[in-house]
Amino acid sequence: MATYFDVLIFSLIGGVISLIGGILLISRKPLAAVLLKIATPFAAGALLAAVFLDLLPEGIEASSPQTVLTFALIGIIGFFFMERFLSWFHHHHEHDKKIVSGRQNGLIIVGDTLHNALDGVAIATAFLINVPTGIVTTIAIAAHEIPQEIGDFGLLLSRGMRRLHVLLVNIGSALATTVAALITFAIGSDERLPIGALLGISAGFLLYIALSDVIPTIHEHLDMKRRLVDGSALLLILGVGVVAFAVQLSHNYLPESYSHNESAEHEPAEGESHE
Repeated sequence: MATYFDVLIFSLIGGVISLIGGILLISRKPLAAVLLKIATPFAAGALLAAVFLDLLPEGIEASSPQTVLTFALIGIIGFFFMERFLSWFHHHHEHDKKIVSGRQNGLIIVGDTLHNALDGVAIATAFLINVPTGIVTTIAIAAHEIPQEIGDFGLLLSRGMRRLHVLLVNIGSALATTVAALITFAIGSDERLPIGALLGISAGFLLYIALSDVIPTIHEHLDMKRRLVDGSALLLILGVGVVAFAVQLSHNYLPESYSHNESAEHEPAEGESHE
C-alpha cells in the first residue's frame, strides 16, 4: 500500500532533482548543453513507454477502456488549449524569441509552477493505483523535467534575472510537484477519485508533452547529413527500454499498493449478502 511518505519522496525526486539540469546551466554551461542533448531524446522515449506500457494499461484495469481513452483524448485537447492560450509549454523558445521577449518573467514562473503541479497530480494518481506505477511515472516525469528546467533557467537568465534568484524561484516552483501530489493523494485516499479518468488525463498530458514538445525538439537538431538512426534515435529507444524494464522489474518485485479498483472488487454486488 502506498503511503504519504512514498508520495513525498518520489514527488521530490520528480520535482526537485530535475533541477540538476538548470543548476548545471548556471555553473557549467557546456556540461548542461551535453546533458540537454542526452536527456531530451531519452525523456521522449521514457514518456511514451510510461504512457503505453503502464498508465494506460493500469487505467484500463481500474476502469473501462472507453473511459480511460476518452479522458486521455480530453487531456490531449485540454493541454493543447492550455499551451495555446496560456503559453505553458515554452520549450521551443529558440524559435519564438519575439514571443518570449514579450512575456513577463512572472508568466514564465507561473506557467512552470502549474506545469510542475500537473506532474504532481500525475505522480499521485499513479501511486493511488500501486507503488510500481508510481515509481515508473516518476522516472518518466523526472527525465522530461531535466531538459524542461534547463529551458526555464535559460529563459529567465536571458531576461536578466540573477542566478541566485533564478535558482530560488525554480526550487519553489519545483516544490509545487510535491504539494500537488500530496493533496491529490489525500483526496484520493479519502474520497475515492475516479482513478481511471485521472490516469487517462495523466496519460494524455504526458503523451502531449512527448509528441508536441520533446520529439519536435529532437527533430530541430537533426543533422540531415547523418543516417536515419543517430545518437538521438538510439537514446529515445534507450528511454523506452529503461522504462519498459522498470515496469517489468517493479511490478515483479515491488509490493502492489492499495488501489480503488481492488476496493471496488471486494464490495458486495447489488443483491449480494453482506454476511
